[in-house]
Amino acid sequence: MSEPREVVIALFGAMEKNDEAALTHVLDIPELMRNSQEDYALQVENARVFTNPEEVLKDLTGDGETKRVWFALQRIVSNARIMGETASVDVTFVDKAASHGYRTTFGLHLKQGEWRIYSFKTVKE
Repeated sequence: MSEPREVVIALFGAMEKNDEAALTHVLDIPELMRNSQEDYALQVENARVFTNPEEVLKDLTGDGETKRVWFALQRIVSNARIMGETASVDVTFVDKAASHGYRTTFGLHLKQGEWRIYSFKTVKE
């Protein structure tokens, strides 16, 4: 079983390679899609709502908006905090040009014995 931090790093690797199959092994896509009150991944005024898993995968690969934004910034992946069957991993996205960062907490939970990412929560620092 991979550790939560390794799962987050694997997410970025799969995004970089546009590997949708690998993304399905690190994400809990149905849980990500349940978040309709705020955008699931980006700090935007109007939350994007995804109606099927393919839309989430397209957003995280190719020319997807989340991939474009996340890969334009430097990423620093912190160590995991594990609390039983849930965990969190902070990722700081650094915008060097604007001299500020965004801390995103990746929420993970155990699903069928494997850690899966089920949420992204961003806070501007």
